[in-house]
Amino acid sequence: MSTDLALMSATDLIAGFRDHSISPREATAAALDQISAHNDRFNAYCLIDVDGAMAAAGAAEARWQAGTPMGPLDGVPTSIKDLSLTKGWPTLRGSKIIDPAQAWTDDAPYVAHLRSAGAVFLGKTTTPEYGWKGVTDSLLTGITRNPWDDRKTPGGSSGGAAVAAATGMGALHQGSDGGGSIRMPAGYTGIFGLKATYGQVPSWPASPFGTLSHAGPMTRTVRDAALMLKVMAQHDPRDWYGLPAPHHDWTAATETSIAGWRIAYSPDLGHATVDPEIAALVAKAVHVLRDLGADVEEVEAPIPPCRDVFEAHWFAGAINLARDWSDATRAQLDPGLNDIISAGAQITLADYQAAVSQREVIGMAMNSFFADYDALLTPTLPIAAFDAGQEVPTGSGLPRWYDWSPFSYPFNLSQHPAASMPCGLTSDGLPAGLQIVSAKYREDKILAISAAYEQVQPIQLPALD
Repeated sequence: MSTDLALMSATDLIAGFRDHSISPREATAAALDQISAHNDRFNAYCLIDVDGAMAAAGAAEARWQAGTPMGPLDGVPTSIKDLSLTKGWPTLRGSKIIDPAQAWTDDAPYVAHLRSAGAVFLGKTTTPEYGWKGVTDSLLTGITRNPWDDRKTPGGSSGGAAVAAATGMGALHQGSDGGGSIRMPAGYTGIFGLKATYGQVPSWPASPFGTLSHAGPMTRTVRDAALMLKVMAQHDPRDWYGLPAPHHDWTAATETSIAGWRIAYSPDLGHATVDPEIAALVAKAVHVLRDLGADVEEVEAPIPPCRDVFEAHWFAGAINLARDWSDATRAQLDPGLNDIISAGAQITLADYQAAVSQREVIGMAMNSFFADYDALLTPTLPIAAFDAGQEVPTGSGLPRWYDWSPFSYPFNLSQHPAASMPCGLTSDGLPAGLQIVSAKYREDKILAISAAYEQVQPIQLPALD
């Protein structure tokens, strides 16, 4: 029963809290049991607050018994990524250079919104140092592993959150995504992850990687992501780029028919090499959407390859991060992070401004594209999960993590919302993902397509020993 309760959706938990068939204390205890049983193996959490979580669950239980829930997530076990400020807990960002003993008095905006909605915080999930790469390992917290095969990476940088979702270590999980960091681990662990439109979920302090970095939910069901997004996306004046409070009921979108929708499909974005098994699973998912009544059309890539544009922004973010660090401080960093800091130091202002201009062209092209289509489908990732503890697959000869993830970072550059929906398993039993992208501020379309697919192909979870 404990495992079944741990794997229950937030939506079902809340229904159980309302009719008193489940208690928040039971739900939180079940999530903590999963953490106790599996975190040593998979390394999803770097901080676990058993006493704080059970106290918060007890308070939520009292509110439900009195018929006065604090908010729409009251009592739901939730995790926060260790890049996000969380009052009372250290935010170490996977790094040895941050002093955990300093005062921790602030919540990031979405953390504050989740807290005020009654979410029960279990702890903080693992990330690579400052979220710099697409896998999850750090000198501080070690290697995070994939629950489908613990020899493999879960992706990153929200790898801990993805593993926690897939293994029942909480129902709701906050992720962030500067080049694919929600969608890559969602794709590799077989869960649902949504990167919202830039500014839709307010952030503070600003990411060192600037306007590439988005936030969003990572969950085991599409409806849970819609529920979580509605809470996370409330306005906060600390975010200079933040959008007004949304007027959407994103949960209603999960019940919307996609019949007659015009959806584009690009199997390779015009340049990516996709593993044949992954390509076949994505193509099969496209057929499912056609069977559901969508008009899915294979199209030419809507934007040109933009690796260099992303690299200029990413490297500039790295040198921005390190601009006040001494050589002694940098000597304590992940060597790969040091590499991109050094590369960032070589970018001239003229180089960066040229990349900004190219980025504007990409964004306008995608805006124009979505005037004609409700969504764009691609693979989330071109390959299955590879060995844990490596930035790139062994023997691949690829320079950096974004070279094996060509489908994700273009939509950080363009700032459009994008999600990864699991779409089957390879012959080795590893998940594949379908990426769904839509127009700015149209998370509802992504949620509708994802939920329609989920009704036919429910999300599978790994069998744990």
